[in-house]
Amino acid sequence: MKEEFLHFIWKHQLFQKDSLLTEDGEPLQILNPGRHNSHAGPDFFDARIRIGETLWAGNIEIHLKASDWNKHGHQNDPVYRNTILHVVAAPDIQVYTDLGSAIPEVVIKWPEWIERNYELLIISHDWISCASKLYQVDPFRIKFFLNGIVVERLMRKIETIQVLLADTKQDWGETFYCMLARNFGLRENTLPFEMVARSLPQSVLAHHHDSLFQIEALLFGQAGLLGDELFGDDYYIELRNEYYFLAGKYGLKPVEGHLWKFMRMHPGNFPTLRLAQFAALVHHSRGLFSAVMEANNLDDLKKLFMLSASSYWDTHYSFNKPSVNQKKVFGNQIFNLILINVVVPFYFLFGDNQNKLILKDRALEILEQLPAENNGAIARWAKAGITATNALESQGLLQLQRNYCEQKRCLDCTIGHKIITHELV
Repeated sequence: MKEEFLHFIWKHQLFQKDSLLTEDGEPLQILNPGRHNSHAGPDFFDARIRIGETLWAGNIEIHLKASDWNKHGHQNDPVYRNTILHVVAAPDIQVYTDLGSAIPEVVIKWPEWIERNYELLIISHDWISCASKLYQVDPFRIKFFLNGIVVERLMRKIETIQVLLADTKQDWGETFYCMLARNFGLRENTLPFEMVARSLPQSVLAHHHDSLFQIEALLFGQAGLLGDELFGDDYYIELRNEYYFLAGKYGLKPVEGHLWKFMRMHPGNFPTLRLAQFAALVHHSRGLFSAVMEANNLDDLKKLFMLSASSYWDTHYSFNKPSVNQKKVFGNQIFNLILINVVVPFYFLFGDNQNKLILKDRALEILEQLPAENNGAIARWAKAGITATNALESQGLLQLQRNYCEQKRCLDCTIGHKIITHELV
């Protein structure tokens, strides 16, 4: 048994409370179990209990064995001075505060089947511990929980944005540009795409906003994809010559071209094509961050992002290798990923920063309007009986799997709570 299990039992008051007595034989009544503390200090704050005829208000500390109090050094820590009750499973010693005051102690007991349910989840080798028991949980309860934890996932994305904001000295436009570039690279080319954006500030691109060709030259050149080969088609040679001129003008140094990944990728995801599409976006948008923040709905955002690469890429996926003629439009799948991973977190963070609740609401509305992501993890949830109907729910499922299921945080999960406390397992 882990101490976290005792916290769970206490928090949800799942122990036997009838005729509860302290170890000194005093009647004990729990009026308020307190607020669970996940940080340093007592386990539960602001509890209220009655011992005998005396009403107590203060903190609760929980241990498997009473002697863990001393083992953790609480007897010398003034932070634990306001502890009004020591909750334990095994009362092997009496404990005291740093001032020498004895702390009332109580042993709690709970139904064996609750602990058994918990242990079955912990030892399970299913892809998620509760895979065979999901049927016990009301689908509405699951959906409600997913809507709650999607904000947790948003906050993780926001942490990355905040690091970039610090690097750009709180320049929202530059930070948005870097995050956008990072996500254009998809998972395989996230790093080199971000490196290109960081090495090529928007201020440089702004000088050439009216020329798509020069923007392409700057991006492909900074990407290290315009090498010193003597041969190449006219477009490639012209891009390279233009880049050499502009690199000298601005003192630019390219990233290393070998960082880009092409192997085992669908041609539509080649970094060359993604860079061409990114160049088109930069060319067609002035003040992109402001335009995104001012967009009122999904249709407005589509007008900003749904662009085509330049005509050269109609017949190419990479340099000097002609392909079948096909317009390289910005696809719905990459558009949706950009919204989920960049636009929505920025709406949420900027809305919070500017105290604009409408932007935070818009972030969640967009997730509700987008289709659920189509990947292996979401498909597996569907086979288990939980189908995501939109991106809000699929993001919630990803957060549930990676930050609860994979870490065996069943005690912190609404689904786990229901299964653990379900007697007819």
